[in-house]
Amino acid sequence: MSLRPEPFGALAYHFGTRRLSFLKTRRLVDVVEALATRPDALGACRAAGVPDAELPVYLRALASLAASGMIYRREPVPPAPVPAVELASTGPSR
Repeated sequence: MSLRPEPFGALAYHFGTRRLSFLKTRRLVDVVEALATRPDALGACRAAGVPDAELPVYLRALASLAASGMIYRREPVPPAPVPAVELASTGPSR
């Protein structure tokens, strides 16, 4: 998906489906952009400063974008394994 800023918010374009969607507020654009760095939709809304009273509206907008294929749930990335560190023996402590 590509976002093109507009005075009303942004145009969202899906290259695969060639679908165009309108994001009608700048705050919704901020929420969509925050999805890249937040673990979930609620976290993205909070990062964009969505007031609690407006959360249902934004979550419905995100659900609509997901239903149209504009955004999708990303799979959690498992943490990288921590390499084992061998401790060198330096002899008895003094």
